[in-house]
Order: sequence, then C-alpha cells, then structure tokens
Amino acid sequence: MCGRFTQYEPRSHYIEVISPDKEFASGIDDIPLDRYNVAPGTRVLLLNQREDKIFLDPVNWGYQPGWAKESKRPPMINARVETVATSRMFRPLFEHGRALVMADGWYEWKKDPSDTKIKQPYFIYHKSHTPLFFAAISRFHPEAEDAPDDDGFVIITAASDEGLLDIHDRRPLVLDRDQALEWLDGDTLPERALEIAEKESIPPSAFDWHPVTKKVGSIRNNGPELIEPINDPLV
Repeated sequence: MCGRFTQYEPRSHYIEVISPDKEFASGIDDIPLDRYNVAPGTRVLLLNQREDKIFLDPVNWGYQPGWAKESKRPPMINARVETVATSRMFRPLFEHGRALVMADGWYEWKKDPSDTKIKQPYFIYHKSHTPLFFAAISRFHPEAEDAPDDDGFVIITAASDEGLLDIHDRRPLVLDRDQALEWLDGDTLPERALEIAEKESIPPSAFDWHPVTKKVGSIRNNGPELIEPINDPLV
C-alpha cells in the first residue's frame, strides 16, 4: 500500500522533469513544498489535465462517495490496479478522473515475521533520485468555492516483487514521463490507461530504500530528518 510519502521539492522541480508540451495553467515557483510526511486526510497537490492544459490543484487524499459514507465505510486512500477499472467505487474515477501525484519517495513499514507488532519504517525512492509520479484517480470540483464532501483522490497500487517485496507486498504505481503524460490525457481511452497501469509502470528494480526513524509514524513530525537513514533498524 502507500500510506505516507514525501513532496518536499519546489513545484518547478517536478514540472521541469515531466515538462509537458501542453500549456501549464497553474502557478510554478521555486519555493520548496517541504512536506516530508504527507498523510491521508490532508490536501495534496494533484497534477491533472483539463482540456489541453495541465493544472495543479490541492485535493484531499482519500475518497468516500456518499453511498460508502452511508454504509459507514472509511475513506479509501489506495485502489488496487487489479480492480480499479471495474469496481463500483473506482470505475467512474478511472474513466474520467485520472491524475498524478508528485513525490520524491514513499514510506512502508516492514513487519518482524516473529512479532507483527514490531514494525520498521523504510523510505523508498528512485535509484537516480528523480521525482516520482504516482498514478492516481480523482473526483473533485476545481471551480467550486466549497468542495463537496466526496471530493478526493486515491493512489493506485500494484503487487511488489523482486527485493521490494521484502519491505511490503504492495507499492504505488509509478509512471515515467511518457506514460504519465499519456495517463493524464483525456483522449487516452480507458483500455489504454489500463494497459499502462498493468504493464508499463516503473519496475521495483528501479527503486532503492533504507530504514528511517519511527518518528515518521506521527503526522505531527515533519522535516528532512525523517528520510535520513538510521543504523539500527528493528527489522
């Protein structure tokens, strides 16, 4: 799964990497975002395309349509790639609300096989330290003065393999530049978007990771010390 990630570079850092040919309609600056512990339930800058322009909008991380709220189901923060295009909850978002989450890396907690109460957080990032673009799906109203309660987004996850499986059995779906732009494009058919998600994401072999402080477990903590490697991991 993906339950915490970082988004600490300036907007310009991510945009320069994805460098869309289409017009970018939102403001771009060189002020660091400084978010080292992005948690569900908070508003996150989301890349999305409307007509031929790329936008950055703050959207709540978590999605709970009205019928799910009535049945007391908690907000979802992730959607599995295996069912994202067919499930009752996510199919409309997949067809009409594809988006990207800019990130530098994400956190996963590795469990001690002999005692699952013991968990060690790890920070996972691209081996080349390039920005990451998580495939996401969303429903939101950018022009509304008051956002509806069911506005939000989820990050798509896939099964882990190779060495990354040792940390966690799920991972966020990370797209490279070309696939990310095609994913955003409203002219991309859902069938093609599913093909990108299922077959063309960046493989686990492209990532590296190291253990970090358990302080990342509290959303009150935020700072570069959270991503620094530690020498005495619990697991």
